[in-house]
Amino acid sequence: MLLLSPENWNDYALIDSGGFEKLERFGGYVLARPEPKAVWGKTLPPEEWQRQMHTSYTAGAGFGKAGKEDSGAWNRLKTMPGQWIIHYRKGALQFRLRLGLTAFKHVGVFPEQAPNWDYIYTAVRALETPQPKILNLFAYTGAASLAARAAGGDVTHLDAVRQVVTWARDNMETSGQGGIRWVVEDALKFVRREAKRGNRYRGIILDPPAYGHGPAGEKWKLDECLLDILQECKKILAPQDSFFVLNLYSNGFSALVADTIVTNVFGKTRDKEFGELFLCDAFGKRLPLSVFTRFKL
Repeated sequence: MLLLSPENWNDYALIDSGGFEKLERFGGYVLARPEPKAVWGKTLPPEEWQRQMHTSYTAGAGFGKAGKEDSGAWNRLKTMPGQWIIHYRKGALQFRLRLGLTAFKHVGVFPEQAPNWDYIYTAVRALETPQPKILNLFAYTGAASLAARAAGGDVTHLDAVRQVVTWARDNMETSGQGGIRWVVEDALKFVRREAKRGNRYRGIILDPPAYGHGPAGEKWKLDECLLDILQECKKILAPQDSFFVLNLYSNGFSALVADTIVTNVFGKTRDKEFGELFLCDAFGKRLPLSVFTRFKL
């Protein structure tokens, strides 16, 4: 099992973690956000957190009737913009991401995903097919789409939230890229339709949330829908010269669960690997944030 974390990313750092919080630097700005997995104690004293941070996030009361986390508030302590740009560079892979302070504590990027971006870039470059078709499902603000596109992929980016797809398009333009296909749709419906059409992809990236809703109110619950969407993805993944990446954030799923369900659906594959993605703070404390499994055919 692999344990992977971003390396040498100048525009991001996890400064400290603990007390169910994390202190992070995105570009030139330092943010404090809730983090339920940071169950240990902080290393830096509270006054040092206060001195470094530009803003901190106070969570809402919990989960509302619609199953969505109640919005919270950002408490700005120093002057900073509502939106700003960071760079990601790893070898030949480069792109830019616009960040912003959302009502649900997110800022537009999940930094621990950087090892998956590197993998996607390398995997697309290695495909023998010119301009291979790549599908990114639950694609959020599009870092994985940008990695696939930078490698020469013909990328379809799908998310159920129109505002998030608009954000991803902005990231594409900010990065000097073009040509990504944008889809606002329920992921399971889209994949089923692609299977009926006989469409095939050389790469599929799947990063589903624990719960959510499609544009028409379709309900998504990971433990009820994951097997279905994996089975549908198998129908549209090219049987050779292809790759697949699954990332999961749900606390109820381990890396072994992710690997077992993918093996159950796809059978024998090559170069299969699985594990956890984590962030390491300046004091060596490792914060696990998601699990992944990926393979090639």
